[in-house]
Amino acid sequence: MKSKLYLLAVLSGFLFLQTANAQNTYSDVAEIIYNKCASCHHENQHAPSFLSYSETVPYAGMIQYNLANGIMPPWSPDTIYSRFLHERILTENERNSILSCVLSGALPGDTTLIPPPPTFAEYKLSGTPSLTLQIPTFTSNATANNDVYNCFALPMGINEDKYLRAFEIVPGNAGIVHHVVLSIDTTGTLTSDLSGNCFTQPGDFGIGGYAPGSNPTVFPGVAPLKAGVRIKAGSKLIMQIHYPAGSEGQKDSTKIRMYFYPQGTQGIREVYSSVPLQNWLMFILANTTATYTAQYPASGGLPVPISIFSAFPHSHGICRSIENWADNGSNTIPLIRINNWDFNWQGYYTYRNMVKIPSGYTIRSSHFYDNTTNNPNNPNPQFVSAGTSTSDEMLFDAFQWLLYQQGDENIDIGALLANDSLLAPLGIADISNPEISAYTYPNPFSDFIKIGYELNKTAAVSVSVFNLTGTEVRNFGNSILAPGQYSVTWDGKNENGVKLPAGVYYYTIRAGKTTSSSKIVLMPK
Repeated sequence: MKSKLYLLAVLSGFLFLQTANAQNTYSDVAEIIYNKCASCHHENQHAPSFLSYSETVPYAGMIQYNLANGIMPPWSPDTIYSRFLHERILTENERNSILSCVLSGALPGDTTLIPPPPTFAEYKLSGTPSLTLQIPTFTSNATANNDVYNCFALPMGINEDKYLRAFEIVPGNAGIVHHVVLSIDTTGTLTSDLSGNCFTQPGDFGIGGYAPGSNPTVFPGVAPLKAGVRIKAGSKLIMQIHYPAGSEGQKDSTKIRMYFYPQGTQGIREVYSSVPLQNWLMFILANTTATYTAQYPASGGLPVPISIFSAFPHSHGICRSIENWADNGSNTIPLIRINNWDFNWQGYYTYRNMVKIPSGYTIRSSHFYDNTTNNPNNPNPQFVSAGTSTSDEMLFDAFQWLLYQQGDENIDIGALLANDSLLAPLGIADISNPEISAYTYPNPFSDFIKIGYELNKTAAVSVSVFNLTGTEVRNFGNSILAPGQYSVTWDGKNENGVKLPAGVYYYTIRAGKTTSSSKIVLMPK
């Protein structure tokens, strides 16, 4: 019922605004989409790609829903509480501009005003890495209903201690790599656990990870802050990869590109990674809510001052909110607050300026858990206790930190990284693809519509029809086609042969990396 009401609302808004004064078009908002959406949505990251009008318009309804409900862009930390680098947020003006475009019919506007789309290479870090490690080609062992966690133990082959300045995780199959967490086994003795049940991250300490849209981990390498993680000789890298339900049988070969300081480099400050805030004594009955806390140290305050570089709060499915802070009984230092926790979007959040925690302060955490049907992620409440499985719960909040030095809190991390040679532009990816010339007839239609197109190069081609929410309602399959003219005929029915409601739909023709899409209107008989 909700989906029907939502579709009716979208169609009503669309028809009303078609008769109103002109509102925003794609040409008005393309730059916002390029700057705020395309860093995740492009060919070398995650589908769908939003690098052109034809690629974006089939998802207009989905974009409207996600923006209106605060789902996208995916940024969990409360920016009123604390600020971080690489924040994926839209201003109210940006959000309203895109919504206006969608509700006005998502028209292209003056295409001469659309700026060139950004280009994205396979790698975000430039230069030649010191070490590249890659998992053996792995076939996901997830099932249709269950996610899996696999831990790959990769020998690093280093025979002397090194300082890691930067690294970048590159999914081998971005469509199935939900996230990656890295840790270091300093003993060099751990072996891979590919059972799908490697829920607890093995190793001595974590160093970071990957989630869709995340940036490489780069520590500043010049004054006033030259920092890195110390990796002991003989260590193994442990790569825990989460593959989601439904990915069974798909292959992955995720790799990591690592950059070490040259041996003998002086003045490197060590970055420590630890999980000081943990609680393993949680018991949450079905149809109840609960708040659990943790603190570090267990009593008293920190013996020495520290500078926090990044935060990584962590819980599972029934957690609703998280807050980390430090205090001495009278003064409070905010660290991170997540008002709407989403297990699907998590990672290390790097502070714009390191946060000083003086000696004598206690670091604290509070997680709120909702084990009722009021939690949209919890349709069938069951008893939940602390544990490592995704069906359990966790309070497991990590930080990257340094021993404090005078003036740490005044160092502008963003300014140092803005001029970092590792983050220099990498050039333009090859985007040469077939051209598509498409047409429809008749349009609007009530019985049948022909979707025709012409290719100028041989390509893998798929043709689909989407509704205004971005849901695919009909797929005409995939084929390798030679240059020439082709067409499909749609009778307005979904995959099950059920006639769809009258309204606005979009067809999409994909040939290689090229997409052609346009509006089609199904009329009532």
